Amino acid sequence: MHTFRTTFALVLAALAAPALAEYPDKPVTIVVPFAAGGPTDKVARDLGEALRKPLGGQSVVIENVGGAGGTLGAAKVARAAPDGYTLLLHHIGLSTAPSLYRTLPYKTLDDFEYLGMVNEVPMTLIGKPTLPANNYAELLKWMNANKGKINLANAGLGAASHLCGLLLQSTLKIDMQTVPYKGTAPAMNDLLGGQVDIMCDQTTNTTGQIEAGKVKAYAVTSSHRLTTPALKNLPTLDEAGLKGFNVNIWHGVYAPKGTPKAVTDKLNAALRTALKDPEFIKREEALGAVIITDARVGGAEHKKFVADEIAKWSPIIKAAGQYAD
Repeated sequence: MHTFRTTFALVLAALAAPALAEYPDKPVTIVVPFAAGGPTDKVARDLGEALRKPLGGQSVVIENVGGAGGTLGAAKVARAAPDGYTLLLHHIGLSTAPSLYRTLPYKTLDDFEYLGMVNEVPMTLIGKPTLPANNYAELLKWMNANKGKINLANAGLGAASHLCGLLLQSTLKIDMQTVPYKGTAPAMNDLLGGQVDIMCDQTTNTTGQIEAGKVKAYAVTSSHRLTTPALKNLPTLDEAGLKGFNVNIWHGVYAPKGTPKAVTDKLNAALRTALKDPEFIKREEALGAVIITDARVGGAEHKKFVADEIAKWSPIIKAAGQYAD
């Protein structure tokens, strides 16, 4: 009986092996839970190109499913067939949604297979071109003199700029008039036009405007200065006086829960190869992003990191009292 069972198991494994070995045999879709043209969309498109070769030359299609602070796109992937053909690329919003939304159509730590982390993107504190402050010290003086009257733009509830703004107000203990927009582009347009005063957003979205001299740049939110030419002279908020202020907007890749391990192993191997692609590295570093090279490239460590991020942001969001239904 033991021999029969062993033989039967080997036959089943042999039958399953060809199907797994063929993955992927059609295009893979990466769902971006935000509108096209934004910083997360750009990361996804750069990554998609880098993944093509390690996925055997298969096309990687980017599908934008925006709305509800990224939760609609995440929910779509959580409900997708667990076959490795529908993936999610999400940012820090995956870890803040459990605190921002009273109900979620998925369980952040239970409904996905964690494939690995892609990058970390520092934030920049920027202001409209007509703002009288020319450096962070002058900006702080101006903010203290205009408490309650400062218009702080963000790209909507749960957006990276919203989270950075929450932490900035909490740390400075300066109340500001929060002005939410439906996306990064309209928020930036109004900042350029002077309709709002300041914004804290990802370097992937602000570097070009800073380089062109269209906005005033005051500081970066990373723990160290950046080497990107347009940003290298900006101080960190920590060295400017906000001790411990460190916000990086990270991105990770996920598959629906139940995706076979053989498939997730292939996807993780492809991700590790893509993160070493010279062209991908060049594109990301030009925007101030830092490619992940530590253990968080693995699924288990990335999941642990997300759990820690949920614990970090929960009290900040609850103290601000900003929730979505």
